[in-house]
Amino acid sequence: MSTTTAVAADSAPTLATTPVRVLPHPELCPEGLAFDARPGRKLVDELLNHGIAIEHACEKVCACATCHVHLRGGAEHVKPADEEEEDQLDEAWGLDAQSRLACCVRVPRAQQGAGALVVELPRYTKNHARE
Repeated sequence: MSTTTAVAADSAPTLATTPVRVLPHPELCPEGLAFDARPGRKLVDELLNHGIAIEHACEKVCACATCHVHLRGGAEHVKPADEEEEDQLDEAWGLDAQSRLACCVRVPRAQQGAGALVVELPRYTKNHARE
């Protein structure tokens, strides 16, 4: 004799989201934006999915540096840049110690007690002519 246990749909485990806060940018996000992102996704995809038209001329394969961002908070929870990303970052406008390519940053898992992943969009990009 076998017994079957029904599991309610709302009892399935849910993956905790990570808060992301985008600082105001005069053209792309004048008011700034806060949203919850899914861990493991590319930051560029989460920005695009939330209405921020960040450039990504190479189709998100770390080949152009147009998706350059500054991680102003939460970067310690993100995997460090690899050599390929570092090479592309050399071509970005306004490079600083917190610069990353949004196509290379994977949204980290939410950390207890950690704040949001804070993103600043640079004023200019390497791609002078927006299409």
